[in-house]
Amino acid sequence: MKWLIVALIFISLLGSVLWVRPSPRQRYQAKVRMRARALGIQVQLAHVDLPRARGELEAERVSVPAYRFVRTNLESRERNAWVEWEVHRVETIGLHNEVLPQGWSWLKGGGTLPEPVLSRLVELLNALPDDVVGVESNPLNLTLYWYERGEIERLDQLQALVQPLLDAKI
Repeated sequence: MKWLIVALIFISLLGSVLWVRPSPRQRYQAKVRMRARALGIQVQLAHVDLPRARGELEAERVSVPAYRFVRTNLESRERNAWVEWEVHRVETIGLHNEVLPQGWSWLKGGGTLPEPVLSRLVELLNALPDDVVGVESNPLNLTLYWYERGEIERLDQLQALVQPLLDAKI
């Protein structure tokens, strides 16, 4: 009987230890986020209010990791005159969406970007993988809303896609 009690206590302790261990998905996320930190990319969990999708009564609010690529090349006058914009991978009925690739919609800034900037944005949106669900630009950073699927090398691919926009101050 004594051995049965000891075995139950041991199994209980072992179960507690296994319960607090991170899952393989959590370990992967930690590796990706540490890699992002090493590259100078800020990562945080963001709550995004998406534009109301076609056929939906209410807009959806999602929690998604935000990978923020910090802008270091803007002067103060450029920051003050910055036109903020944000697009998300959701199909809506809205103004100015016809210039974006199918499945993308403006959350803010639609119709405010000049044609050369807009064409660079469309190139980026066409090149992004499916698990990137949003792009936001403000004077401080360029943000990708990314669900962190794929290999760790995906982060390097995303940085390579974003860097030309950062360099061009888009």
